[in-house]
Amino acid sequence: MRIKSLLVAAALMAAVMPAGAKRIADHVILIGLDGWGAYSVERADMPRVKAEMERGSWTLAKRSVFPSSSAPNWVSMFMGAGPELHCYTEWGSQTPEFPSRLIGDNGIFPTVFQIARRQMPQAEIGCLYEWDGIKHLVDTLSLSYHALAPDYERNPELLADMAAGFIKTKKPVLAAICFDNPDHSGHTDGHDTPGYYATLAQLDVYVGRVIDALKEAGIYENTAIILTSDHGGIDKGHGGRTMMEMETPFIISGMGVKKAGEFKESMMQYDVASTIACLLGLEQPQVWVGRPMKQVLETE
Repeated sequence: MRIKSLLVAAALMAAVMPAGAKRIADHVILIGLDGWGAYSVERADMPRVKAEMERGSWTLAKRSVFPSSSAPNWVSMFMGAGPELHCYTEWGSQTPEFPSRLIGDNGIFPTVFQIARRQMPQAEIGCLYEWDGIKHLVDTLSLSYHALAPDYERNPELLADMAAGFIKTKKPVLAAICFDNPDHSGHTDGHDTPGYYATLAQLDVYVGRVIDALKEAGIYENTAIILTSDHGGIDKGHGGRTMMEMETPFIISGMGVKKAGEFKESMMQYDVASTIACLLGLEQPQVWVGRPMKQVLETE
């Protein structure tokens, strides 16, 4: 039975081996804002974010997986598949609630960081975050560096400063920077409230610092930037089936990305991992179900 299981796992992972895919970006930086609902983008005072929208492509209709809460959606974003396959199903999941369809390297369902490490062994790959739960979802053993920005309510600028330092020092090939707001504001002030929009305006400043660090590092023109979210919210919560909870922004700009504006094609949370893999010329595992958004990428 063990030999049979190993053969099945090998088949499901086989597609991760390089097959001459074209790399179209030298670096990919994902900036995630937890609890950022797509409904808010038009009204939000976010000039740095909207500048990236203008120089790239975007949709305000990327859908979350169920439930519309943090762990299932962050992990779908990183793992290229939904809860039916990776099996993280609860807000605070740290391990799968039932057996993942495949256990890859390091004893975890394949993440985009894992396939990047496998196919680019020397690459600098990182993840910085404010919510400690993120570390359970990224396969830290595949990362060169990961770090928590602690107590962000007292020091809300710390993650942006840490990310800027990491980018300028290491010039990562792939990095995810995950802010825990505006989710916290959504739970305290409520979604679609003045307090929520004030938080978005402040987050725009932090996003700007990350982008400025790319420029200072000399890699801005060679970087594809993704701005997105795990879920939105309604009233003071999320996890349900309303569009305010389920629809999240996806903004992509920079190297290898067309200046195409809004795109209408369907996009799901797990398509983020596939799009990152496509940007970096990585072959995705057969077990993934995500599709890269090739219509907005310079793939020819």
